[in-house]
Amino acid sequence: MGLSMCGHVLAKGHPVTVHSRTQLKTQPLIDRGAVWADSPKAVAEQSDVVITIVGFPPDVHEVYLGHQGLFSGAKAGSIFVDMTTTQPSLARKIAEAGARLHVSTIDAPVSGGDVGAKNATLSIMVGGEHNVVDAVMPLFETLGKQIIYQGRPGSGQHAKMCNQIVIAGTMIGVCESLLYGSKAGLDLETMLGAIQGGAAACWTLDNLAPRMLKRNFDPGFFVEHFIKDMGIALDEAKAMGITLPGLALVHQLYIAVQAQGYGQHGTHALLLALEQMSSANKA
Repeated sequence: MGLSMCGHVLAKGHPVTVHSRTQLKTQPLIDRGAVWADSPKAVAEQSDVVITIVGFPPDVHEVYLGHQGLFSGAKAGSIFVDMTTTQPSLARKIAEAGARLHVSTIDAPVSGGDVGAKNATLSIMVGGEHNVVDAVMPLFETLGKQIIYQGRPGSGQHAKMCNQIVIAGTMIGVCESLLYGSKAGLDLETMLGAIQGGAAACWTLDNLAPRMLKRNFDPGFFVEHFIKDMGIALDEAKAMGITLPGLALVHQLYIAVQAQGYGQHGTHALLLALEQMSSANKA
């Protein structure tokens, strides 16, 4: 996703300094004019606005607060935007650390997967100080179509948790629908055409169900990352004293997906695990 997103920024004519743990992945950007930096610190030293999108909360912590992290090279007045889906508490911690350095921070996780990143149609959920968000809105508009301010630092991450809770429910619904339709002998493309325009309509049905029919489980969003997101949401729910039994069930099913070797597949690989469970029950 980061490759496509950074490409859109370059296409708008912005000078870009880029860093990744795997330098080879940035070569298409460097070929288009981006400048390589050897560390997050070096990126911060050369940038007024820094955008990050990585994998897991420990990665975010290291990128911002590590020995060679962004904040070790931060310039007063600069703006840091983390678009990773991570813990709301970590977003607040980064905001507090940034304030001590006289820099501004925004948490702005995204939804829309690889398709949204490629087409610059991401949904962006934004937390931070409103005036700082306004300052980088042109960059957000380069990356997405729906950019909605949620509130104080950490609020963007909380909104993303709401997004992931919905996705968890719709994903199991779509997968079970395809499994049921297949066992019932339906033509699945015809069935999808019938339900996509009704009350069942959703992004997962439009974008991932066709991939499932083609047995294409390449990742737009990794299973292991989705497990991470659901775990964050469940931890936050526990801290708030609420129970989310549906999310807890889907979380356990995805742990089974990962255990079956599909952790690096797309989230729609849930279908594979459900098929295996049905085969086992039949046996």
